[in-house]
Amino acid sequence: MDIFDTFFNVPVLIRTFPLLMSGLWITLQIGVASIIAGLALGLLLALVRLYAAPWLQVIAKIYINFMRSIPLLVLLIIIYYALPFVGIRLSPFMSAVSALSLVSAAYTAEIFRAGIEAIPKGQFEASAALGLGYRNTMVDVILPQAIRIVIPPLTNNCINVMKDTALASVVAMPDLLKQATQAQALAANPSPLIGAAIIYVAFLWPLVAAVSKLERSYAKADH
Repeated sequence: MDIFDTFFNVPVLIRTFPLLMSGLWITLQIGVASIIAGLALGLLLALVRLYAAPWLQVIAKIYINFMRSIPLLVLLIIIYYALPFVGIRLSPFMSAVSALSLVSAAYTAEIFRAGIEAIPKGQFEASAALGLGYRNTMVDVILPQAIRIVIPPLTNNCINVMKDTALASVVAMPDLLKQATQAQALAANPSPLIGAAIIYVAFLWPLVAAVSKLERSYAKADH
């Protein structure tokens, strides 16, 4: 048996392709839900970190540092396996989304904070001179400029979230990796894992290329 029969067995790949596609659909659901929740919570954390009362800033900082320090796999195991002991039982899907969102929010918060702090102080002073309140200043003046700055790192973070969805297989979520593992067992051949890897690359490569293009275009615009 040569390497192609072992790792690139076309009949096995064709037979297990529908199973992999069903796993990809679950992966996309987990990834999109986690990205949206992470962006919303991350923006809120960034604003608290910058402008809330001092004690709230301390809490936000502790949360951000803690979530950036804990391994995602450990957090996922705690949410799915440990929380039921205190009466909180989440489905595999919600456990995966919760863990990914909580960690993603911490990184997103720091990205947004850096983007907001990059806006010149004169923008805030000009807004105050025009009589704009805090809400209008942030929504109409500051955030539109900050978002332009943070789009590349935010997109990178979203890509990392999509890759980290593979950890959902730990809680028996039938994502792409879990389905590939099951297909490997059924076929007694590792080709489905190679197929899953190819699907991950085919899906994420355009996003990586888009980030690179954005970074180049922004670099040209700044010069």
